[in-house]
Amino acid sequence: MTCWYEGPLAAFDTETTGVDVETDRIVSAAVVVQDAPGSRPRVSRWLVNPGVPVPAGATEVHGLTDEHLQHNGRWPSPVMEEIARELGEHAAAGRPLVVMNAPFDLTLLDRELRRHRASSLDRWFASTPLTVLDPRVLDKHLDRYRKGRRTLTDLCAHYGVALEGAHDAAADAQAALDVVRAVGRRFAARLERLSPAELHTLQAVWHAAQARGLQAWFARSGSEEAVDPAWPLRPELPAAA
Repeated sequence: MTCWYEGPLAAFDTETTGVDVETDRIVSAAVVVQDAPGSRPRVSRWLVNPGVPVPAGATEVHGLTDEHLQHNGRWPSPVMEEIARELGEHAAAGRPLVVMNAPFDLTLLDRELRRHRASSLDRWFASTPLTVLDPRVLDKHLDRYRKGRRTLTDLCAHYGVALEGAHDAAADAQAALDVVRAVGRRFAARLERLSPAELHTLQAVWHAAQARGLQAWFARSGSEEAVDPAWPLRPELPAAA
């Protein structure tokens, strides 16, 4: 029987106007589907005119300028629905979804759906639950005592995964997918008997524990920065009074 990390996987990534999931916007997105290690991936790409200025700092990261997005990007409303529909189709087909730092990308997509479609991401998974594999959470739990950062670039270097064209949504999605396969192989003895659905449930627990640890570290450092324990999607903030 083929282990999940040797079977079909999909991966999702975005590039954005910034790092605030409540206010920032998606400017590009990609879904990469691969049926088996080494097989030719199928890639869906979206370029979005976010309708707001793109800060210079964001452009420095992903290279997408206001002018380029205004001339080549599509309006957000139909794009967000297309992305959500595709993710729902992969869930229905039984393909786990790889998302590096899932609470960021999935929450951003949820907020864009609420903003432009009066909808939510959960709506697309009412009949078939979303199953997420987050390389950041997996690696941090399975190799918790390793020192150093755990960005996608760091994980690629650690697991020997090629990352060409970092901060391109499709390139990052493919790299995250490859890292998850590599994590699966390296920790096969601990993972091969777990289904993706079981891992999804476990990652929510692991991420919450990781968030509590980071929150405690911030407190010891005198920082008041809050760490959200929710995974893979942050709850909607209550409406302002």
